[in-house]
Amino acid sequence: MTASGTWPRARHSIVLGIAAAILFPHPGAARESSHRKQTRPSGPRAEVRPDIARFRARVEAALAETHASKAYWGVLVADRDTGATLFELNADHYFAPASNAKVFVTAFALATLGPDYRFHTTLEAKTALGPDGRLSGDLTLVGRGDPDLSNRKLPYAGKLERDGPVEKVLDEMAGAAVERGLREVDGDIVGDDSYFPYDPDPAGWNVGDLFFTFGAPVSAIAFNENSFSVEVGPGTRAGDPATLVVRPAAAFDTFGHELTTVASNLQPDFSVLRQPGANFILLRGQVPVAHAPVSLEFAMTEPAETAARALKQLLEARGVRVTGGVRAEHAPPPLRSVGGLRQSASAEHAPRPESNPLVLAEHVSPPLIESIRLTNKISQNLHAELFLRTVAREKSGVGSIDEGLRLEQDFLKTAGIADGDVLFSDAAGLARDDLVKPLAVVQLLRYAARQSWGPAYLATMPVAGVDGTLEDRMKQPTVSGLIQAKTGSLEHTHALSGYATTLAGEYLVFAILGNNDPGHGREATAALDRIGAAMIETLGTAAHDSTRK
Repeated sequence: MTASGTWPRARHSIVLGIAAAILFPHPGAARESSHRKQTRPSGPRAEVRPDIARFRARVEAALAETHASKAYWGVLVADRDTGATLFELNADHYFAPASNAKVFVTAFALATLGPDYRFHTTLEAKTALGPDGRLSGDLTLVGRGDPDLSNRKLPYAGKLERDGPVEKVLDEMAGAAVERGLREVDGDIVGDDSYFPYDPDPAGWNVGDLFFTFGAPVSAIAFNENSFSVEVGPGTRAGDPATLVVRPAAAFDTFGHELTTVASNLQPDFSVLRQPGANFILLRGQVPVAHAPVSLEFAMTEPAETAARALKQLLEARGVRVTGGVRAEHAPPPLRSVGGLRQSASAEHAPRPESNPLVLAEHVSPPLIESIRLTNKISQNLHAELFLRTVAREKSGVGSIDEGLRLEQDFLKTAGIADGDVLFSDAAGLARDDLVKPLAVVQLLRYAARQSWGPAYLATMPVAGVDGTLEDRMKQPTVSGLIQAKTGSLEHTHALSGYATTLAGEYLVFAILGNNDPGHGREATAALDRIGAAMIETLGTAAHDSTRK
């Protein structure tokens, strides 16, 4: 790890910016063009348009560059209104999508739950408060998949902002419970994430992902996005233990650490290792005398229990006496196929029947569209996973990843995507076994653009040169602001898919996926951006544009 706290392996980038939207066109004909397996543009119209010939030449030049030529590329550019193919390269072949998988789950969630859907998190008891404010029994924090139990400011308005401590939402709930008269809990503080079956780490994620915020465990309680930060500062002299500030403070004892102070002429140096036991994160390293504190971020190992511990601390700070401890309450794990046998969703663990608890506090999330905006703008993995499971829980009563993926496949059929063209084992695109065809990405994006929620969906995408993960890309005046697209980046995998408006006024939908990149990602990203710029600067003709009224 570098002194700045960045890890050497390429990951999903998180960039700040401002919200923007491209002119949204009138929906066109529903006709889809046929897509042939080829490496040249298809159809007679594509052959006679000189703008497409110029675009093809620029794409070939971008992909012929020394580093880009070693990777495997899939490209599809189509007219957003008619679906006519303007250019394609391996569009019917399979590629790892990285975070381009998020365009599918966010569209799926919007189509199924609606932009105004809200998550509810409650603080509950099974018995009434006594006249003295005493609760006989446990006090339970019940999570239902809210991605935003943190201090992030929503709506996302151009940059990632935080307001107050990371425990902000839990503190508000603790305050509401005290206002209701709570003075003593004669029982435990429980973090109940049983709204989803216990299955924190999707198949296909690497063990190395599980340390870091982009691999945070999936839980119906997503406290501070199931992540914590460690600020490592030096002691007074070389040889002293380093100082630690952990946020949230409740995560302090959830990881191991061996951190020392070294001489001022040395550099900060950190590593993270797996160790046996529940707290498998072991942070080792050094910080020089008089050096500024170094901030690092990690995934929580047990978010429901950590949330319960934080709630206990907050209640006690408000004078509430808690006689018990803290614990998590999970649902059984989902049933999985063994030896070729697969249980149906109906055979999975059925959620516990709802009772009539005493609700001492309730947190209601912002509308779903605001969480989706944040997710797509900064490429937030945990949010995507929570959307998938929430849809499954709402539609079938079983909030498992397998049920969510099954329902997502049904949605994709509605969008006109053929069986087998999208193969996912997670929602975020972090799974290394995800596969998708560029053709399917474009079909999904065209479908979304024609729905009632289409304008809102388009506005959640990063804007080239303006905000989100594209804030610092394609900033040249001819391109900036004219591409709205989802980025994707994993080791050896890079992607960019979305919408564009050309300088000639042509509305495009596109998918560009590159796999097997042997470099560090800079060259592949440059190739993506060169293709994006070529779309804007070459495609579209005055004659073509004159037909649009």
